[in-house]
Amino acid sequence: VQLQASGGGLVQAGGSLRLSCAASGRTFSSRGMGWFRQAPGKERDFVAAISGGGGSTYYADSVKGRFTISRDNAKNTVYLQMNSLEPEDTAEYYCASKWGLWASSNRHEYDYWGQGTLVTVSS
Repeated sequence: VQLQASGGGLVQAGGSLRLSCAASGRTFSSRGMGWFRQAPGKERDFVAAISGGGGSTYYADSVKGRFTISRDNAKNTVYLQMNSLEPEDTAEYYCASKWGLWASSNRHEYDYWGQGTLVTVSS
């Protein structure tokens, strides 16, 4: 499985961005997907996750109500729609893929990671 994240950039506070993560391979729909982020000097934190079929989603409390994770299994792509962005959302964002259909907030359950895409929110 190879993952390619894109869509990061510079945005003002209150603005929106949509991240995309394209996956290779034939097993995309059977794997849970997640987004994590890492700010400079901090650990990589969970942001959102979605089950293989897309029916279950989980969010970190800090993004609940502002971010939406979704997936298009026909396109082997997972998305993260980010609205009402805050300077505290500034980080490198990573998509990840895990074995099994279920979603998870535990980064240790994810066995494939994409390269990061940088999101910078100015105040």
